[in-house]
Amino acid sequence: MNIPDDLPRSLRLRLDRAALAANWQALNKLSGAAEAGAAVKADAYGLGVDAVVPTLRDAGARTFFLAHWSEVPAVLRHVDGSAVSVLHGVRNAKEAAYSRAIGVVPVINSLRQAQLWQESGGGTCHVMVDSGINRLGLAPRELSDPAVRSLDIDILMSHLASADENSPQNARQLGVFSDVLSGVEARRHSLSNSAGIMHGADYHFDVTRPGLALYGGIAHQALANYIAQVAYPQAAIIQIRNLSPGDAVGYNAKWVADRPTRAATVSIGYADGFLRSMGTGGALQHGDERLKILGRVSMDMIVVDVGSSGVKEGDFLDLPFNLPEMSHRSGLSQYEILTILGDRFDRE
Repeated sequence: MNIPDDLPRSLRLRLDRAALAANWQALNKLSGAAEAGAAVKADAYGLGVDAVVPTLRDAGARTFFLAHWSEVPAVLRHVDGSAVSVLHGVRNAKEAAYSRAIGVVPVINSLRQAQLWQESGGGTCHVMVDSGINRLGLAPRELSDPAVRSLDIDILMSHLASADENSPQNARQLGVFSDVLSGVEARRHSLSNSAGIMHGADYHFDVTRPGLALYGGIAHQALANYIAQVAYPQAAIIQIRNLSPGDAVGYNAKWVADRPTRAATVSIGYADGFLRSMGTGGALQHGDERLKILGRVSMDMIVVDVGSSGVKEGDFLDLPFNLPEMSHRSGLSQYEILTILGDRFDRE
């Protein structure tokens, strides 16, 4: 039997590479004298490393941030190891040896990691200092420890907890970070994520680390005029039926027809990042036509009212993917909406 290598999929995701490149260039410009890196963890926030990293590299990005060591091989298909940093650091000697062998730079987050890195041979690293998020990072008082002072530190960094808000915490964290700079020998410094960039030059230092905004998310309202949508998902119609008054649609019969209705079942659901909270009051698009979602999102399907539209089985419908709008309507964060996109999409 001849088995096709790749059957046509009923889901597709178009990546606007020009918009992605323009978003990085805008963030790089907004970073002033600092260089904008790029957070490409979580498979480039769900959009696919193999498309995103070359686009950002060609746009000018030179520093890429990951979370897990398992994410490294995919990124190394497109950039040298020295351009890549792993934010979770080294947990054991095996990870440390792997880091040095491929030239990827670990971010040291604790005294134990500092000691482990040095004991396994050392080399260039970055260091995270906790300035108030209490997540990962060395406490400021620990930076004077001999294990830290012996490190070859390229970037000393910290992370803002409330950069998307005009919170007093931002200034407090800036103060904590600024106070430790003179006591730690490092070639470069970094504090700001996407939203942090918009707090001004005092927050930029040498390297900024945008993530969400690269992919169309509005991490701070001031970014709205600079950032464009990047991802455009579509799903195919797999069946059309004519409903009569009284017919119910979907789980728990939450929608019941009060008139004859032409309804289409569409191939998208939870595993594709389209969660139940996105269905209520939502709609898909076919050109300029808005097709209202009927009932609840099912496991792998939703149903929409196609009315007098000329759509037919096999046609693709556009899913809403304006991240701030979807976040407001669904109650999900923009980060969640991006990163829960599943792997059933044909990524164009």
